[in-house]
Amino acid sequence: MTNPPTPQSGSPDKEPASEAQAAQNALGNTERAEVATEPGGPASKPEPEQKPSLGRLFMDNLWAANTFTVTLLSLVLAIVVGAVLMIVSDPAVLSTYSYITSRPSDAINSSWTLVSEAYANLFKGSVFDPEAFSGWVNGTGSWQAVLAPISETLTYAAPLVFTGLSVALAFRGGLFNIGAQGQATIGVIMAALAGFLLPLPPGLHLLVAVLAGALGGAIWGFIPGILKARAGAHEVINTIMLNYVATYFLTWLIVQNGVQDPNRTDAISKAVDTSAQLPRLLGDNLRVHAGILLAVLATWAVAWLLNRSTLGFELRAVGANPDAARTAGISVTRTYILIMVFAGILAGLGGSNMVLGSTASALTPLVVAQIGFDGILVALLGRVKPWGVLLAALLFGALQAGGNRMQSYSGISLELVTVLQALIVIFIAAPALVKAIFQLRAARAARLQTSLAKGW
Repeated sequence: MTNPPTPQSGSPDKEPASEAQAAQNALGNTERAEVATEPGGPASKPEPEQKPSLGRLFMDNLWAANTFTVTLLSLVLAIVVGAVLMIVSDPAVLSTYSYITSRPSDAINSSWTLVSEAYANLFKGSVFDPEAFSGWVNGTGSWQAVLAPISETLTYAAPLVFTGLSVALAFRGGLFNIGAQGQATIGVIMAALAGFLLPLPPGLHLLVAVLAGALGGAIWGFIPGILKARAGAHEVINTIMLNYVATYFLTWLIVQNGVQDPNRTDAISKAVDTSAQLPRLLGDNLRVHAGILLAVLATWAVAWLLNRSTLGFELRAVGANPDAARTAGISVTRTYILIMVFAGILAGLGGSNMVLGSTASALTPLVVAQIGFDGILVALLGRVKPWGVLLAALLFGALQAGGNRMQSYSGISLELVTVLQALIVIFIAAPALVKAIFQLRAARAARLQTSLAKGW
């Protein structure tokens, strides 16, 4: 039998090392510790980092691709692109660029004059006119002239709030409501018919006319809702087709006996009785009416419905994942129907504003204008959030009101306002493009895109 091997000295899992080796190891550990404690050594402790200042944190958060920054920069981009379109569409200004190398000041001055005057008139026609304010202070003007720009903005914004909320509410429920135009058309028909066919006292007549408009929109929203819930028919196709049905029904109805104005030969209905018209808030000389107050109330109601009610939770759950909502015991069929009915009610109220307010007092083929389709843009610009929709509608109303003055005073085509609206939505819907142009922080942009995908 062979003897077992002698354990080697210094082995950590065998016998302990000799005293000499232990001393040598201790000396080596001491030297390494001294090196580590020297300044700049490999194991030296880093100095504590200084916290950034409050101003630095503010700028870092501001210059990031959050919702506020992207929206603001989208407005800036739209304004810049709009300025370029003004310059290239004006022959007089464009001619100065033919000799820009010899006299660049002519091209710069003419371009600045055109763009600054156009945007100044856009502001004066929608928000505030300093000349009107000076005239009121000096006694040569009236206070109505000072409030006229705000009055026009609110007048144009009121119906857009309702149609924007209609589209946004359907979005949050997972449905794409393209039919706000048709729902608003049926709403304006029902409101107008109740406005000049029913002999009711003042107060009650207005209430009945408003409810009739809401009922018309609800009926027109119920149809695609029940088809989606029961037959699985896609709401986009149904609502687009119903838009055409509503438009042609309006055109046919206007020229029928009992509806058409007997004193007119063109396509126009009888005028709505004054007892059924929304009261004006700032007197007869300004067009803003109580519809804007109803719009604010509707915004609060939709926000409460989505965020505070059980139905709103079910609506958002179905919009996020219908299969999971069904597994949790939520009736997806019932929710789809309610979503489209509520969306129709809101769009119908927007349509009733067009004939019961100060925009028009009778039915015409173009009485609804494009408030249903503009409501889609308003909903997208407002991030399908109720209060965001309200702010977006105010912006679109300001563009429309200011565009009228810009066309009259600066000779800029009113279609440019539509181009500005489209550019704003395009840039907001593409946060990656805004991030790339302004070099915003990618992390925040990624979170923004995720939130948009969930919200839409």
